[in-house]
Amino acid sequence: MTADDSFGRLDDDDYPAYTMGRAAEMLGTTQGFLRAIGEARLITPLRSEGGHRRYSRYQLRIAARARELVDNGTPIEAACRIIILEDQLEEAQRINAEYRHAASGHTADI
Repeated sequence: MTADDSFGRLDDDDYPAYTMGRAAEMLGTTQGFLRAIGEARLITPLRSEGGHRRYSRYQLRIAARARELVDNGTPIEAACRIIILEDQLEEAQRINAEYRHAASGHTADI
């Protein structure tokens, strides 16, 4: 990958641009917290060629939500499960909205 390719990916929410240390610093948490939410399978960081964890902006947003819940007294395992369920609910609502939209458009043609 050339430098031009790398700069173009900086706007990509899924590009693993942040090291574990930088991610923890940005979130105001510890590297252990990031490991714990990884072990709970909330996020799966990509690995560099050297085997170091790399996080995307999307993953950092998820980690920030987990930290918010944990800071408010939710155990980390429960916080991870809550976030997974919130994500599943959001996806189900999106699919339902698509179905409703398709159904309303389909009945209008009859």
